[in-house]
Amino acid sequence: MGYMSAGTFRFSLNSYICALLGSASIIALLPASVQGQEVKREQRRSTTPTVLETIVVQGSQATGTVGQPSAPFSGGQISTEARLGALGNRPIKDTPFSVTTYTAKLIRDQQARTVADITLNDPSVRADAPANSERDSFFIRGFSVVNLDILYDGLPYIANPRRHFLEGIEQVQVLKGPSNFVNGGIGRVGGTINLVPKRAADEPMTRLTTGYRSDSQLWTHADVSRRFGDGGEWGIRANGSFTGGETTLDHNDTKIGVASLGIDYRGEDFRASLDLNHSTQNLDSPTSLFNGANASLGSIPRAPSGKINTGNPFEYLDSSYNMAAGRIEYDVFENTTIYAAAGASRYREDFLTSSYTILNSNGDAAVSFGYNPQEIISYTGETGIRSKFETGEIGHSLSISAQTSYTENNRAHLDPRPAFLGFPTNITTNIYNPVYIPSNLVSTVGLPRSGDAQRFSELTSTSLSVSDTLSFFDEKVEITLGGRYQNMRQQGFNQRPGNPAAPLGARNYFYEESRFSPAAAANIKVNDNLSVYANYVEALTEGAVAPAAATVNAGQIFPPIVNRQKEIGLKYDTGSAMLTAALFEIRQASGFTTAGVFGVNGLQINRGLELAAYGEPVDGLRLLGGVTFMDAELAKTSGGTFDGNTAPGVPKTSISLYGEYDLPWIQDLTLTGRFIYSGSTYYDQRNTQKVDGWTRVDLGTRYKFERDNGKAVEIRANVENVFDENYWSSSARGWLAAGSARTFMLSASFDF
Repeated sequence: MGYMSAGTFRFSLNSYICALLGSASIIALLPASVQGQEVKREQRRSTTPTVLETIVVQGSQATGTVGQPSAPFSGGQISTEARLGALGNRPIKDTPFSVTTYTAKLIRDQQARTVADITLNDPSVRADAPANSERDSFFIRGFSVVNLDILYDGLPYIANPRRHFLEGIEQVQVLKGPSNFVNGGIGRVGGTINLVPKRAADEPMTRLTTGYRSDSQLWTHADVSRRFGDGGEWGIRANGSFTGGETTLDHNDTKIGVASLGIDYRGEDFRASLDLNHSTQNLDSPTSLFNGANASLGSIPRAPSGKINTGNPFEYLDSSYNMAAGRIEYDVFENTTIYAAAGASRYREDFLTSSYTILNSNGDAAVSFGYNPQEIISYTGETGIRSKFETGEIGHSLSISAQTSYTENNRAHLDPRPAFLGFPTNITTNIYNPVYIPSNLVSTVGLPRSGDAQRFSELTSTSLSVSDTLSFFDEKVEITLGGRYQNMRQQGFNQRPGNPAAPLGARNYFYEESRFSPAAAANIKVNDNLSVYANYVEALTEGAVAPAAATVNAGQIFPPIVNRQKEIGLKYDTGSAMLTAALFEIRQASGFTTAGVFGVNGLQINRGLELAAYGEPVDGLRLLGGVTFMDAELAKTSGGTFDGNTAPGVPKTSISLYGEYDLPWIQDLTLTGRFIYSGSTYYDQRNTQKVDGWTRVDLGTRYKFERDNGKAVEIRANVENVFDENYWSSSARGWLAAGSARTFMLSASFDF
């Protein structure tokens, strides 16, 4: 068997059953000789220059996670491993799930600033928030995944709930499909995005990057790392950046500050990390969303230019975000690790923004304003054990973890909204030729701010996960069995002064439910290059609340909704390129109102085929991307009216292809290009309002050289949306989002 070395230990069948009951049983059942064994690990400290993208995990390779990111695959754009929550670090090619890990090298080469910028390389992931807004939001495998659902170092709810910037991020991991089983929390039916923070490498590094982004944004970023101690046990990685200036969108001006600090310790048996993050985002006239649900509107009109901003110059959004997260792990034996992690975050935002309901094909639109200061506070914690051992001829990777998360949303008391702003009624504009309201008509003086926010809602999730990956025939066959038991408690509080149904601040709804969600997966290594896998997983989401339109049962709270995925796929590793294919089906329950009664009787079924490739198949040529074919069907609708129709906002075909080519006749000069295509979608359930598909072409180049002191300099130039196409980038969740205009980006990085 390939799991164990000289420290191999074996369990009897009865001992193995006891091991499933908890970590204490594992330790108690070990032979005394093994309990006393001291395992020494080499402290890898290279005496030659280290390439940051090829560093490997320190500490226990079998069961630990704290340390440097794993080595990249051929081409340097994708990592060879992924961090799968309770399951720990797993090689991507042997993992029975569809997962991709984008590296810091790709982030720099594409000059990606936010999570949405880098995930656009995956055809199954599309952003459904405007580019020049205050937030990121995603559709993964045709289901909504908001930024609040992003994980930070495996912990839910503590990443920036609106937009997490990438200056302090080493890897962006995309796990497609429901992920409650491995990561805890709730929701995330279509997939999960996990952010892996930067760590100090063995060699000291000081890198300064300055950049320009049209129309007049300037960006400065410093990245510094050092290791200390006799064996480099202590590491510090600090990142700081500031961006300011006008974007390609009219009236849109940004001021963004980002700071992150990562501290880690790597000992022989003990490892730990601490991450601190801070960011501020101040936007003038952020971009707007458009509603095309007006009953008199026929077809969806063409998209406006990405330069046109219907938002008024006086609109704004100011936000601040602070986060702290820590993780520790200890190898009690060579292949047994206990760990604990915890994090907390606070986000505040104050804003005055607008949205628009399109009235006709000429682009006339009614204006709605929103003023809703809020604060989001989150806490999360996790503890568990991972162990690898054998029973007879069967290898085991056992994982037991417990997790709890709490998220509180606080809002300021506002009533009515937005009449207090004093705007004239029935304001109209045009999405192609906007009419702006004079700034002297607007004042927010004396209005509540985010610091005045009171409790609006609370969500608490507590869970216990148990899984075992059984391996047979020298790890050629692996079967993962397990699941997660979850308890969800949600409550809300009245925020409307004068509400006769409940006093201000009084609790107006509450529910608590529990359920076990099973999971099963298998991976078969047909040969050294080819693996075939299958999985069945479930995701638990919070129950629906009957809306006011449900006159019979308005306010009724429904139990948590169970969402299910079945997937089969294959991964073929040529050594220089990885080819993958996945066929999946996800079923998501939904609710609707019939004859005044709301019920969770709806169903959406998304079936898809994903084909992807990445690597460096030929020296100097690197490829990344693929194509996704999707059939998103409304299977159960009110009265069966829309049964069989296509789900709104989901294209049937999506393509993302990125390539790099090193010019052979000019050393260190690389040309880059990206092709992005999203097919047409339907805006409505009736499938009468069609939104045209879109194509975007990005081009770029970079040049790298060394100064006389041997330190590197990299110059990058990119153009996004080269042909300046006007398009609706998303029609998800009932909103239309306009794509961004042609954007020029130039940066230079200096190592010192």
